[in-house]
This record gives sequence, structure tokens and C-alpha cells, in this order.
Amino acid sequence: MDKIVVLDFGSQYSHLICRRIRESNVYCELLPFNSPASLIKKLQPKGIVLSGGPSSVYQKGSPKPDIEIFKMGIPVLGICYGHQLIVDHFNGKIKRFDNREYGYSDLVIDNNSDLFKGINKKIKCWMSHADAAEIIPNDFEILAHTENSDSAAIANRVRKFYGIQFHPEVSHTEEGNRILRNFSQTISKAKPDWSMQSFIDFSIKDIKNKVGDSRVLCAISGGIDSTTLAVLLNKAIGKNLTCVFVNNGLLRLNEEIQVHELINKYLGINTVKINAEERFLSNLKGISDPEQKRKIIGEEFAQVFVEVTRDYGPFQWLAQGTLYPDVIESGLSKGPAAVIKTHHNVGGLPEWLNLKVLEPFRSLYKDEVRQIAALLEIPDEIIKRHPFPGPGLAVRIIGEVTDEKIRIVRQASNIVENELMTSGWYNKVWQAYAAVGDDLAVGVLGDERVYGHIVTVRIVESLDAMTADWSRIPFDLLSKISNRITNEINGVTWVTYTISSKPPATIEPQ
Repeated sequence: MDKIVVLDFGSQYSHLICRRIRESNVYCELLPFNSPASLIKKLQPKGIVLSGGPSSVYQKGSPKPDIEIFKMGIPVLGICYGHQLIVDHFNGKIKRFDNREYGYSDLVIDNNSDLFKGINKKIKCWMSHADAAEIIPNDFEILAHTENSDSAAIANRVRKFYGIQFHPEVSHTEEGNRILRNFSQTISKAKPDWSMQSFIDFSIKDIKNKVGDSRVLCAISGGIDSTTLAVLLNKAIGKNLTCVFVNNGLLRLNEEIQVHELINKYLGINTVKINAEERFLSNLKGISDPEQKRKIIGEEFAQVFVEVTRDYGPFQWLAQGTLYPDVIESGLSKGPAAVIKTHHNVGGLPEWLNLKVLEPFRSLYKDEVRQIAALLEIPDEIIKRHPFPGPGLAVRIIGEVTDEKIRIVRQASNIVENELMTSGWYNKVWQAYAAVGDDLAVGVLGDERVYGHIVTVRIVESLDAMTADWSRIPFDLLSKISNRITNEINGVTWVTYTISSKPPATIEPQ
């Protein structure tokens, strides 16, 4: 299968480059910026993209790629910082300009014969830079410019090296997908043979080859990721698969019953149920730090998996529905990314866990998993369920996890979901829940002054959980949710609504 490789120089948009190229049915893979050319050659990519990043090429210690990539004879596209790298490598000059460009700019296209093929002479593009090319390299020509950048796009067509100062991968840039498609398919000649059906076919073969006659334990929560993984594994290895559902005491209201019904009704896969509520909650007593809570939960899950292996095994593999956004936020992506929050199925599992980890979805986004689920004929009842974090309600409880907070957040979240379903909004949004912390506020119950918890409602819209925007649901619906929470849940006096997008916020509070 043809592929494009993206070298990650630390841009918050690096993953989006892969995503946009995949949307045009070309497989794309993200690698560290310093990947050796020898490794890249083995992958046989049709083209290479150098991502943006926070550095400047003239800074001491700024990240640089293996220069041998420029001798491989395949097309290279540099985006923003990647554009600087190309200019710098071929003896042009990058400098900091007073007229910085952040946000929208008008891009005037001077030559639309290949990279800008089929695109109008002027488009809106998204800029995010203070550096620009003062002198472009010899044998390069200008393809496009903006008011503040004479060389917003350059190319050496003979060697097929291209540099663009703007970000085609973000939705703000008009025709951004077409620009990336022109690079990957027209310039790099990559065949558009990547699809979710091809991923299923490849994964089944790959799982069979990796696992052989070994037995696999799959952690299943009833969510779309783990359920889809279980169905895929069942197709690949059948009787060598055992699923385990763990009640950690941090589930949604009636989740244990609902998940059991879903598994029995739709999957027909051997599933072990473990009630570990007491041990999880006792280990969380007195713990307020969110990262410590995540680590404790990850460690306890691992203990459960070891015990299940002892009692129902032996198993050689642990399968998890880890997705690419989990990897990014855990700081374990392939570029110089910061840790945002540790996901228990990524960075939270301890090294002593004596099982090989199988993560077929590690490079996928949530919507891609949903496409796979539909192809595997998993019912909409599962496909359309809102995402639920692996650590459960613990990440929706700010501060120490207590019985009272669990009760409040569980009941409040159930009210939020029920009202969205009743109003027809549930399938219009990505995720919806309620959170609670230690802050208290004065309220009036009857004629008495009371002091109760503040519940925060969070409803967001997203495509892949890497970015999200708060949902503008009707005020009447918000009012109904608020009234029900304060009327039906003891100990709650105030309800607030979060209007922060991601970034700068995250979807879950912890």
C-alpha cells in the first residue's frame, strides 16, 4: 500500500496532516522528526511531509531531519517550520520579520500547475509564524504570496521539493485538503487505496500473524473502541480471545447491566466479569492529584488483568482499544509532544505487566473506528454511544474521589444524557457529561439556606477529540438540565455550563 510519511517537529497540527491525507484515501504515517533516512527508506513512502513546529531554524539546537531525506529522490513538502527547513537546507535565508502573520491571510497563487492545481487564484489560508524567507534558495521559484510574505509557497519542481508558509491541514485554510491531495497523489503519485475496509483486512491478517496460536485477553468497557476491537479480534482469532469487563466503581449509572446486555446481545464473545469496585475506590482515598489518580487506576487495572490471566489463562497478549488521541495526550506520540494527561491504557500501565500489548487502533481516530464498526455491522446503539474515559468518573471528579461526589456526578451525567436523548440532541454532539469538585455554593431549599456542590455541565462537538468546541444547545434545554439536577440530586445548589473549547481546554476536566 502506498504511503506518505510525516515527520513531526512538534506542531499542534502534525496529526491533522496525517488525517487530511488519509481523508483522500492515501495512507499516512507520523514519525519522529529525527527518524533516520534508512528507516524511512524501508517504509518506501511516495512522499515526505515536514510538519510545522514551535522552533526557528536559526535557533541553537532547533530540530533538524536527517539530511539524507533530501537525497532519496522522492517529493518533500515542508509546512511552516518545515518550509523554513527547506529554505535553510538549500542555502536560503530565514529571518524574523516585524510583520508577523497569525490567523487568516489572503494567499495569492502565482502558479497553479501542480501543488495548487484546480485552485482559484486567491484563497484564505491560516498563518501562524513570525519567521519567513528573506532569500529563497537558488533553483526555487515562488508559487504563491501574501501581503506580508513574498514567498508563502516555493518549489523546486525538478527535484520535487515544496515549501509552504501556511497550514493546509487546518479547516481554516480554503482548499487545504486539495493542496495535500495534490501533493500526495499528483506530485508523489501515491495511489488512493487506503480505506477502513482495507484496514480491517490488513489488521485481521496482521493479528493472525502476530498472535499465532497464543491467547488474547481483551479489556472491554462497552464503548465503541473496545467493542469494535473485540469484534475484530473475534474475526481474527476466534476461540483464542477472552474479553474481560471490570467494574471499577467509576462507571456511569447502570453501566454494568447495560454493558452485559450489549455484550450478550450483540457479540457472543466469551466475557469474564470482575467486580473490583471496593479495591479501586479504596486505593483512591485521599488522592487529589489527577495524574496520580490516573496512574493508580492504571496500576489497579493491570493487577486485575494479571489475576484474570492467573484464573482464566494463560494469556500472552492484552488487547486494548487505544486510539491516536490517547497517545498524543499521553505525550507518547512520535514527535516532541508534551504530556497533557496520562491515559491508563497508554502511559498508565506499569512495566511489570507481563503481557504483550496488542493495539490495532493505535494510529486511528475515533471517527475512523466508527467507520470500522459500521463495516463490522456493529449496531448503532453501540456506535453512537458517547465516549467515556477509561478511568471513568474519576476524571470528572475534581479533587479526592468520594462516595458523595461519585453519586452526584453519576446522577447528574445521567440527567444530561437523558435530556439530550429526549430532545434529539444526543447524536448531534460528540460528548456530554457533568463534573463535580470541592467548591460549594449557597442555595435556598424551601425557605432554608443550604450549602451545596457546584455541578459543571460539559457538552462538546468534535470530529476526532483532538479539537472540540462547546455546543450551543438551546437555553431552554440547559434550563431543564439545571432544574432537574438541582431538584433531583441532594447536595447540589448550583449548575454551571462550560464554554471553553479544546484547545486551550481539554474535553475532560482531569
